[in-house]
Amino acid sequence: MSAHPSPDHHPSTKPSGPQRLSGEPFGARLRRAMDERGPLCVGIDPHASLLTEWGLSDDIAGLERFSRTVVEAMADRVAVLKPQSAFFERFGSRGIAVLEKSVEEARAAGALVVMDAKRGDIGSTMAAYAESFLRKDAPLFSDALTVSPYLGYGSLSPAVALARENGTGLFVLALTSNPEGAEVQQAVRTDGRDVGATMLAHLAAENAGEGPLGSFGAVVGATLGDLSSYDLDINGPILAPGIGAQGATPADLRGVFGAAVRNVVPNVSRGVLRHGPDVLALRGAADRFAEEIRAAVDAV
Repeated sequence: MSAHPSPDHHPSTKPSGPQRLSGEPFGARLRRAMDERGPLCVGIDPHASLLTEWGLSDDIAGLERFSRTVVEAMADRVAVLKPQSAFFERFGSRGIAVLEKSVEEARAAGALVVMDAKRGDIGSTMAAYAESFLRKDAPLFSDALTVSPYLGYGSLSPAVALARENGTGLFVLALTSNPEGAEVQQAVRTDGRDVGATMLAHLAAENAGEGPLGSFGAVVGATLGDLSSYDLDINGPILAPGIGAQGATPADLRGVFGAAVRNVVPNVSRGVLRHGPDVLALRGAADRFAEEIRAAVDAV
């Protein structure tokens, strides 16, 4: 149920069939979704200020109404929905239950779900994080998971292995849009390559020989300007936050990502979500971003 009563639902003109697991790896399913629906990823970020803007209470009722409205508005038309786990976790077990339902309903309507949880640890703990989101029978099973490699890329091995086993994917933090990230990601190793470039090289190795697109992606900010000094040809997707409220525009994508732009999944959160709680307004905002992104990519 949306926050405002919506008119009778009319199917999107874009293909809306579920992107179900069928033995295909995540990269292949993502490539098809991007080609059919456009590459837009919309965040599900129910932070307190946005709930207030929507006229909702900052409690479980508001969280549930917000999440269901976004799924109703977006899941049959965008390639990817990306719930931010932290905004659900803050409500405890009841918030997690809302997240589980949102993931289930989004995937049933045809969207791929990238869980934005940025997990990172070692050994059995990393394996447990991976099982929480990437194991097929997990309550929070998602198509892909964001992970942090800053305990060393090798620490992600349990998640990589489980993703391969289950046909799911990872998005590894490489060159993030937050200014603080540079002190780690641009630190130069003894071999002369910086840490961000090292993560990209690891991902290229994971995706070698995969087609039409590898399942192991990078998170690279759309706000970072010219990245021509980095090899973004990782044969995998690039999740690009920063479009909209953070200042980047669809027109910037070509200049930032160059020839890799066709594998970019631009993430827009507040730029779309601020148009809620009206379902048609949310859809209109998403459609406008999708068309602008498609035009920018097709111009290459």
